Amino acid sequence: MQAAEPRFKQRRLWQFHGGIHVPDEKALSNGAPVEPSPCPPVLVLPLQQHIGAPASPVVKVGDRVLKGQLIAEPRGYVCAPVHASSSGTVVAIEDRPIPHPSGLSAPCMVIETDGLEEWADLLEPLIDYESLDPGVLRERIRNCGVVGLGGAAFPTGVKLNPGSDHPIHTLVVNGAECEPYITCDDLLMRERSGDILEGIRIVLHLLGARQCLVGIEDNKPEAIEAMRLARAESDLKDRVEVVVIPTLYPSGGERQLIKVLTGREVPSHGIPAQIGIVCQNVGTLAAVADAVLRGWPLIERYVTVTGRGVARPANLKVRIGTPANELIAQCGGLKGDLAKLVCGGPMMGFEITDTRIPIAKAANCLLALTPAEAPDPGPALPCIRCGRCADACPANLLPQQIYWNARAKDLDRVQDYNLFDCIECGCCAQVCPSHIPLVQYYRYAKTESWAREQDKRKAEQAKARHDAKLERQERQERERQAKLRSKAVKDKPAAPAAATTETGAGTAPEVDPKQAAIEAARARAAAKKAALAEQGLAPKNTEDLAPAQQKQVAAAQARRQAAGLTEPAPTPTETAAPGPKAAAATEEQA
Repeated sequence: MQAAEPRFKQRRLWQFHGGIHVPDEKALSNGAPVEPSPCPPVLVLPLQQHIGAPASPVVKVGDRVLKGQLIAEPRGYVCAPVHASSSGTVVAIEDRPIPHPSGLSAPCMVIETDGLEEWADLLEPLIDYESLDPGVLRERIRNCGVVGLGGAAFPTGVKLNPGSDHPIHTLVVNGAECEPYITCDDLLMRERSGDILEGIRIVLHLLGARQCLVGIEDNKPEAIEAMRLARAESDLKDRVEVVVIPTLYPSGGERQLIKVLTGREVPSHGIPAQIGIVCQNVGTLAAVADAVLRGWPLIERYVTVTGRGVARPANLKVRIGTPANELIAQCGGLKGDLAKLVCGGPMMGFEITDTRIPIAKAANCLLALTPAEAPDPGPALPCIRCGRCADACPANLLPQQIYWNARAKDLDRVQDYNLFDCIECGCCAQVCPSHIPLVQYYRYAKTESWAREQDKRKAEQAKARHDAKLERQERQERERQAKLRSKAVKDKPAAPAAATTETGAGTAPEVDPKQAAIEAARARAAAKKAALAEQGLAPKNTEDLAPAQQKQVAAAQARRQAAGLTEPAPTPTETAAPGPKAAAATEEQA
């Protein structure tokens, strides 16, 4: 194990394309320990706090719930359950404003807390987790509602299941926290470094990975020291390395951090698992340790409340669902002129106008900016094609091309320029001399593209259902016709048996019933004719008949022709012979 240390110290770092240096402003909030936030009178819990389908409520209005109790279960694979952050009574399940760039409302469960903090029965701790199947651990992480706490909020149980097609060899832990002002991960690494290491151990076992690289920017010396000390005290020294990286925004992006630490690039439109790497945030790993070792669901997280527009910036331990105004009040309230209130950081966050929005699992910061911190850039000017946005783009895209096509609503061309590789970091807008809100155009183009793809899928599904209906109707019609034909065959008279051969064997040939009836009539007529001829009653031709009898013979011949008979008509004696026998023959022939 000692031989591994020099290799760690000499690790090479790589440089990703672009990036910018911005004032970090972290000293505003990282000078004091994390404070617990009191339980608010009302908790507002969005049913969708993750990427994927919203969870489905399992309690109803009027029910009393306990802290940690499941209140909404997942409806699909890419989904996460929601648990009550405190005990109380469900007073509403309705649309409420949520922390989202759109500013729209979404279904939420509203709990009026009772102040008792009464816990529900928790899941049994899995102390001996290394003897368990990885699927059991993934199910535990899923049941505890753990999602990515770095901002994307992707369900962790899904992310830790890359499949057999992608064997994982490296776990990358994101402790960079590159965005200005935000310090909640910094404080988490200082105060819960041991839990983060336990989470690393669990995930390494779950993935079967050989090594772990923890990337931390060099502007967090206390966090670096705490993580190195925790590593030294664990038995993971030969598998875990704490790597100090230069401070450059956005080095905390998943693809950018992997590039810096390993030199490898994630394929366009791909995921890190395709190159054998999984990336997790330090907060997510602490939540994994809580879920597996303690059976705790994800109901709390660290949140930074900062900016010069708030009286006392701080980091708080907050219950999920706490309204933002409660946290602002705990930090002394707003002061002076406020330019805007942002959920998230100044680069990737979004402005909020309603301070009643709840803190969701992905919300890591409330930022109150003064006019000096967020000056009005003025109206956007025309693009001068300077190329600064392309130089700063960490995803190595062409932002000006994406902007022009997004503005023209040419969504096909936008995707030709790899729109969905954009991480919306805001570097392009930060350096744009024309002050064009580029990220807003990218978000619009992404939203429209997703909507169009969704409409296309719905149309394809509708067409598939229509085609299936037509095929079913055609199949039913074919079956009906087959039944009718089968019934017609059964209703036909049986054909006469075939004559047997000299050896006694024989088969019944297929005979047309109509033709058989005609042949039988001909045979009867011939037999009667022969019988009359023997008695000397049959004339040789029609000239020997009386005029009335000739008319009867002509009428009989016309009837035979109408019936389709081609053979000569019966002799006149069959229709006009005097006496009872001739009359009978005429009647039968008619």
